[in-house]
Amino acid sequence: MKLIVINGPNLNLLGQRETSIYGTDSFESYFEKMKATFPMLSLEYKQSNVEGELINFLHEFGFYADGIILNAGGYTHTSVAIADAIAAIPSPVIEVHISNVYAREDYRHVSLMAKNCKGVIAGFGLDSYRLAIEAFLSTIK
Repeated sequence: MKLIVINGPNLNLLGQRETSIYGTDSFESYFEKMKATFPMLSLEYKQSNVEGELINFLHEFGFYADGIILNAGGYTHTSVAIADAIAAIPSPVIEVHISNVYAREDYRHVSLMAKNCKGVIAGFGLDSYRLAIEAFLSTIK
């Protein structure tokens, strides 16, 4: 099974930014742990702070990956274009968030892309990504 993790803006700063919300681990170190935990999977990781690049990643992987785990960061609440890109690809997408977006500012309570996703996982820290992987694995059991 091939799964792609796509992270959006500011997630390259995990471990350094707002550690009270996002923790002290970098995503790269967490991703290495996930690859060790799930050696039977082909896991790939992409990150960009640029909306168009996130759309390009969805187009690039969305026609052959078995699943995409997407944390679009702030674009979750603003990007019709990313929502449209998810709707346009056959690969299932699970939207993830590190923080509980429903316990934060009101504008974070709305996801423009959730309706095009297989599901949404939020509020479990970096473990939200592991939960998404397990959700994909449960579909092949």
